[in-house]
Parts: sequence; C-alpha cells; structure tokens
Amino acid sequence: MITAQNINWRVRKKIILQNIDFSLQKGELAGLVGPNGSGKSSLLKILSFLQRPTSGTIQFQGMPVGNRVSIDIRRKIAVVFQEPLLFNTTVFENVASGLKMRRTPKDEIRLLCETWLNRFGVGHVIEQHARSLSGGEAQRVSLARAFVLDPDVLFLDEPFSALDAPAKESLVTDLQSILQTTGTTTVLVSHDYRDILRLANRALVMQNGRLIADGAPLALLNHPPNEQVADFLRHWRNFPETVDNPFVYLQP
Repeated sequence: MITAQNINWRVRKKIILQNIDFSLQKGELAGLVGPNGSGKSSLLKILSFLQRPTSGTIQFQGMPVGNRVSIDIRRKIAVVFQEPLLFNTTVFENVASGLKMRRTPKDEIRLLCETWLNRFGVGHVIEQHARSLSGGEAQRVSLARAFVLDPDVLFLDEPFSALDAPAKESLVTDLQSILQTTGTTTVLVSHDYRDILRLANRALVMQNGRLIADGAPLALLNHPPNEQVADFLRHWRNFPETVDNPFVYLQP
C-alpha cells in the first residue's frame, strides 16, 4: 500500500525524521509508538501526504508520489487526529461532507451516515450540533466520518489521548471490533503501548526521529531487540495483551 524510502525531514536546522524506511501491506494495522517528540506524528503526516519530506521517496499502491498529490490518492486515505476537528454544523453534515464532495446520491449518503454512526454507537446524535457533543461522542463522529469514505488506508494520530479512561476503553473496544471486521489498512500513532497491543498486529518504535524497532507487538515487549527499546517498553511490561484482559501481568 505504501513504501517510503530514506525519508528525512528537517525544519530549519532541526532534524525531525532521519533515514526512515517504511512499508505498509494491505490489511496491516501498524502502530507507531514512542516517547513525546520521537517523530511518530511527523512520520504519519508525511505518510498521509499532509507534509512533504525534505528528501526521500514515497510510493502509494506501487505508484511514485511527487510533490503534487492527486485527488485520486487523497480520496483513498482518511486521517483522524487527537482533536476531532468537526465542522461547525450538525453531526450528519459532518459525516456526510466527504460523500457530498464525491457527489454520492442523497439516499445513499443518508444510509451510509446512519450505518457508520450506529456502528460507533452514536446514531442517536445524528441531528445534533457538533458543538453539543461530549469528547467521546465527538471522536466517535470523527471516526465515522473517516470510515464512511471506505478509505484504502486509515491514519489515526493519537485518537484516544484526549479522552478519560472510561470513554477511551469503550472506544478502543468498539474500534477494535470494527477494524477486525473491515480489515482496513491502518497506521495508528500512540504514546501508550497498550493501544498498540490491543489494536495493532505490528509495532514500530520510534526515538529521536528514527525507527529503532519493528515487529509483533507482544514479541517486542517480551524480547526487545536493544537497550533503547527495552528502556521504553519496561513500563509496559505490566500490561501485556490477552484476549480477555489486556491489563494482566506477564509471566516471567
């Protein structure tokens, strides 16, 4: 789906990303994780074509992408940020916005919006104004707005970090079920390794603008490949993945 080679990004004299090689296969759920300032959100912006790298090449579905990204490519991706960034209008108009730009028939728009809002448990707010929503409701609407477009690749940039613990747990559970059902190719950025354990089948650890590890989430947790990764993951060894409870302790 995406191949990035030798990606570097500098802002003035500051190095943000350096020598990044990254590939994403269809159906993969890749989690970018690392401490604050490690470059994970910056890499997501470049992979989603919201930012151009200083140097390096990117291919999308086998085709090189230059400085000008085509509308066709942009229509194949969707991005959800930490803040929902909803428009100042109703929930329905928010979720329908992308479909209207694609000139989808009105009846189909209504059906798709209702379907995805219901799947995220917020079908009852369809006629409410976006500003009346709670934080959890707003993020669910933002995710529905992304999924309604049936993207080839979905980018999630810290989508849970602004939520309180109950709202986050509920949303993570629902999103986990939806991603398993749809098989949507996804890149998830998080500073919380528990999110990666729950949602991703691949973990990439970043530090100081570099990728320092790439592997199965639980395997990296149990067998970190180097001291940098071990130091970062040491805290999360108390929170391994299980099917029923992601918060039990690892066995020695």
